[in-house]
Amino acid sequence: MEYYNYIKALHLIFVITWFAGLFYIPRLFIYQIEAFHKDEPEKSILTNQFKLMSKRLWYIITWPSAVLASIFAFTLLFMIPEWLQQPWMHVKLGFVILLYAYHLKCHLIFKQLQNDVVKWSSNKMRIWNEGSTLILFSVIFLVIVRDAINWIYGVIGIFVLAIMLMLGIKLYKRIRSKNPEA
Repeated sequence: MEYYNYIKALHLIFVITWFAGLFYIPRLFIYQIEAFHKDEPEKSILTNQFKLMSKRLWYIITWPSAVLASIFAFTLLFMIPEWLQQPWMHVKLGFVILLYAYHLKCHLIFKQLQNDVVKWSSNKMRIWNEGSTLILFSVIFLVIVRDAINWIYGVIGIFVLAIMLMLGIKLYKRIRSKNPEA
């Protein structure tokens, strides 16, 4: 247990960098999708740059962070196996599985865009981008309040957050339609 705080700190650091990658990669996807619809030579210049940026972010920051966050999480569970008996941990692990599903879907989108296959609109990608935000809010509140959480209010809060994010996306789309430089 003497290393607990060090392992926990490393876990949190890599969770933060993992989420940083998951927040930024869809933004790069949005820019790449929008660049794909531009005329040459701007299209080639921008898509090549966004491919390079995405590749570096994905393989140098996001994937290593996901792996290291998981290694340190498993280490913490090994150190304190009683957590696996607690309901909040079961829910948290459910969100972690959801987070990995989100990560893997981002990986598929990354691979498609690296091969110039564009299946998403930039607007749908903006909505997709909010998935990691909802997971982050859910996990943080769950871990901080644990058993004290009132599940009804927690679920309502996540839905309210999702609605606010969607309204923000619509508002941004409206602002951008009036001013493409916004």
